[in-house]
Order: sequence, then structure tokens, then C-alpha cells
Amino acid sequence: MASTMLSFASPALVLQENLKQQAKWKLGASNQIALSGKNVVKMKSFGRASMTVAVNVSQFENITMAPPDPILGVSEAFKADTSDMKLNLGVGAYRTEDLQPYVLDVVKKAEKLMLERGENKEYLPIEGLAAFNKATAELLFGAENEVIQQERVATIQGLSGTGSLRLAAALIERYFPGAKVLISSPTWGNHKNIFNDAKVPWSEYRYYDPRTVGLDFDGMIADIKAAPEGSFVLLHGCAHNPTGIDPTLEQWKKIADVMQEKNHIPFFDVAYQGFASGSLDEDASSVRLFAERGMEFLVAQSYSKNLGLYGERIGAINVVCSSADAATRVKSQLKRLARPMYSNPPIHGAKIVANIVGNPELFNEWKQEMELMAGRIKAVRQKLYDSLTAKDKTGKDWSYVLAQIGMFSFTGLNKSQSDNMTNKWHVYMTKDGRISLAGLSLAKCEYLADAIIDSFYNVS
Repeated sequence: MASTMLSFASPALVLQENLKQQAKWKLGASNQIALSGKNVVKMKSFGRASMTVAVNVSQFENITMAPPDPILGVSEAFKADTSDMKLNLGVGAYRTEDLQPYVLDVVKKAEKLMLERGENKEYLPIEGLAAFNKATAELLFGAENEVIQQERVATIQGLSGTGSLRLAAALIERYFPGAKVLISSPTWGNHKNIFNDAKVPWSEYRYYDPRTVGLDFDGMIADIKAAPEGSFVLLHGCAHNPTGIDPTLEQWKKIADVMQEKNHIPFFDVAYQGFASGSLDEDASSVRLFAERGMEFLVAQSYSKNLGLYGERIGAINVVCSSADAATRVKSQLKRLARPMYSNPPIHGAKIVANIVGNPELFNEWKQEMELMAGRIKAVRQKLYDSLTAKDKTGKDWSYVLAQIGMFSFTGLNKSQSDNMTNKWHVYMTKDGRISLAGLSLAKCEYLADAIIDSFYNVS
């Protein structure tokens, strides 16, 4: 509590006291301030009277305000907008045609089964739910894959994709000191934060070509070749975020060749398995190609998108090793890293995934729902392309919109043009020109096309 002390003294005495405190006080026209422990002491003079006030100062005074998150901040701005035409295309979360959040029917059924069984809420082991770990590894690699049959995969349940990436970053920092991670330019905004926080150095490899709004494959290969031998290379397994531009199968083979030549360690981020193409197997083809080559690598997984379990924070980190013995040792160290981070992972989402994948009926129903979600996004992508082509009379080639895959589209708009999309058209998106087609409806495609064309041609 602030304390107040009134003192009455002659001007000479006040002046004498002021001179004694001059080393501590900052002198103002009518205020004198001194720091005393946790207090700021302010003195005000009123002729012959002076008043000293002690005010508590926070121990955290030197902590500055953090900048807003570039992605989550988009949603906050969207909520504050009162326009009826506003669109939130910033956050990568699936929406129905009515632009409402969607809980999969198969998730509701799995939760109903869990309730009927009366399952408890006890702590999981550090590595997570065993049934989930088995299911997620088999879903990624295929149950009959050699790496599964030979028990060469160390799998730990993680806190969705972000937590799984962070756990792997801690493994790199501890057991590969000085090793660098190469990440694509551009990439998901949180990748850099994760490696910075884990004190793992990183650099970028070329990926996006603004001239073609496509893949700079030659630049990508050249940069991976130029990286120090034994570097980690972060790859998006499917539906690259933010561009939606994926390598072809032949390009993936070339990437694997270069990785093996340079003894690099691939590090896949798989956030959209089944959600990109609608097929779990097709979206895992890049990962399985590297497994067939006998390579050692890491894979982070997330079930936020393909099962809509955004708030359950369910995912996994998988480390493919050359032997079962190596996998056992890696898993033990992953557990050791996880223990002081979060002790053990949450149980609810893990049981949902395990119950769905482990039940043939629910598993088939999930695959059908994924196809419907992926199909809606494909339909929106096609309608947007058709609208852009019909409205743009210049003959510009907008086919890159169709060539991209997954929930995102990289429009090719720069920051000023993206600002125009928001300020004039109430379309909320990230400043790099990325839009989430999962937040777009067929009914809004023509409006969005008008906004893109206006911003592209009328804003430099």
C-alpha cells in the first residue's frame, strides 16, 4: 500500500535535503524522484510544504510488451470488425459452408464410446498413450512397413504439432550441438520461434518463386547441397504452409538423393495427413519414400486439422532409426526431455485418435469425412479460380491457384496489397499474402475475387 508523509520545513532545510539526495533523484520542474528498494519516492514541493509519496514498482518493470502474434492477431482484428462482408482467412481452421466450426461426427461417436465405458482421467506415462503411439506410427508409415515391423521408430505423444516440433528441437540441441536446421523460405511462422526458443541455429533454403508463384526447385536443391554435411532439413510432408506448393513425386526422389549424398537428416512436419488430398496414404507418400530409402529421420505429426482436434493438442514426434536398439535409446531421451517440459501429455485427444484408428467402422467413417472436408476445399479453390479468370480481363494466368494443394493458397499479394484486402475489403489474412481456403465459402468466392483483383492491380 502506498504511504504518504507530509512534512513542513523551511526552504533552506528542504534545499539542503535535496542536495543530499541529488545522486539518487531525478530533478524536475516541480517533482523530485528517488528510487528506494522496490519503491519510487516522489517529492512535491508546495512553497514551504513538501509531500513525499512512496509508490510500489513491479519487479517485472524491465519486461517489455511482446508484439502480437501475426496469425492469431488476425482473428482478434476480425472480431472487432463490424462489417457484414468480413472474411477471416487468416487462421488455418476448417469451417463449414456456413463458415462455422465443425466437430467431426466420428469424433462425437468416439467420445460417446469413451463416456459409455466410463474411462478415467489418470495420468498418462511420459511417452503418452501406448495405443495412440502405435496407431499414429502405423497411420504414418503403414502397418506393414519395415520400420514398424522392425521396431525402428521411436514415437512419443506430443502437444500437437508445435509441441512435437519443440521436443525434437530440444533433442537436436542436446545431442547434435551446433547442428543447423534448414527451413523453407517461406515457412509456417512458428517454425522459427520454435528453433529460436530451443537455441538451435537455422537458415533458410529457397522454396517459393514469386515470378511463377510456384516452387523454386533448382534453388531448393542448390541450397540443400550447399548446407554443411549432416544438417537437419525441415520439410513439409504435404500441403506446404503457407504456399500450398508441394514437390512432385519425382522431385521428392531428387530431394532424397541430395539428402543421402550430403548425409543430411530429414525432419518432416506432417500437419495435414489425409486433409490435403483426402487420402491418408497419398499424403504420407513423401515420408514413406524416405523410409524406403533406409534413411534416419524425424517426423512431427498433428491431428488438429485432419480430425478437427484443435483444442485437444494431440500429436506425436517420430524418430526413424537404423536399428531397434537405437530407437529404444532415442525414445528414452525423448522421455527425459519431455519430463521437465510438461511431465506427461493430455489423455482425451489421444483416446479419441486411438479409438477411431483402432475401430474399423469408425476408421472408415473418418476417411469419408476427411474426403468431404478436402473436397469442400477443392471446390472452393476451383470456384475462386473460375471467379478470378472470369473477372480479370487482362488475361493473367491464375492457374497457380489450382496447382496449390491443401487449406492454404499463396495469392502472390505483397504486404501493401494484403493491407488493402483488409482495410478496404474486410478480408483478414496474413501479411505474406496467404489465405486459408478452409475459411471461405462458395458464396463468398466472387467477393474475394473482386478484392484480390482490386488489390493486385490498384495497389503497388
